[in-house]
Amino acid sequence: MKPSDKMILIHPIISEKSVKEKEHNKYLFKVYLNSNKSEIKKAIENKFKIKVEKVNTINVPAKKRKMGKYTGKTAQWKKVIATVKEGQSIKELDNI
Repeated sequence: MKPSDKMILIHPIISEKSVKEKEHNKYLFKVYLNSNKSEIKKAIENKFKIKVEKVNTINVPAKKRKMGKYTGKTAQWKKVIATVKEGQSIKELDNI
C-alpha cells in the first residue's frame, strides 16, 4: 500500500539534536519506510509551503527488547533530515 502525500510524514522528531539542527535550517521527521526522497520532499513542501533543498534519509533498524520473560522487537522506521532553503523556516516547529 502506497501512502498519499499527506500520509508520508508521520510526525516531526523533537529531541536535543533536532533543536540544534534547526539553527542550520534542518528539520527531522519520522516517515513511512516505503517512501522515497522525492515523495518526502514534495510532501514537506506542500504541507509547510517552504522550499526544501536537500533530503537525507536514515533507515533505523528494529531493536530487541525484553519485558520480564517476554522478548520482542521494536518496529523498523525511517528518519528524514530535510534541509530548508536559507531564510525559510517551518513556523509550526520553531516554537518548540
